[in-house]
Amino acid sequence: MSISVDLDIQLVKRKMKLVELSDKVGITVQNLSILKTGKARAIRFSTLEKICEALDCTPGDILKYRLGEEDEDSINQLQ
Repeated sequence: MSISVDLDIQLVKRKMKLVELSDKVGITVQNLSILKTGKARAIRFSTLEKICEALDCTPGDILKYRLGEEDEDSINQLQ
């Protein structure tokens, strides 16, 4: 997947544990763990907003777009 989740980086920067974020956001630790490990297939904007509020960050601090092999192959074919 080309979208990656850098939630762990934001947690480290703020010296916050996943359990603490879970309490602040009102989302289970299990669901946050799924998001953190990149196994989530989707996230609601309302959830993303709560996470950003709790971590005092922007969605761009958490979600990153990275070119994957499939993306690079598609670009190379266009050139």
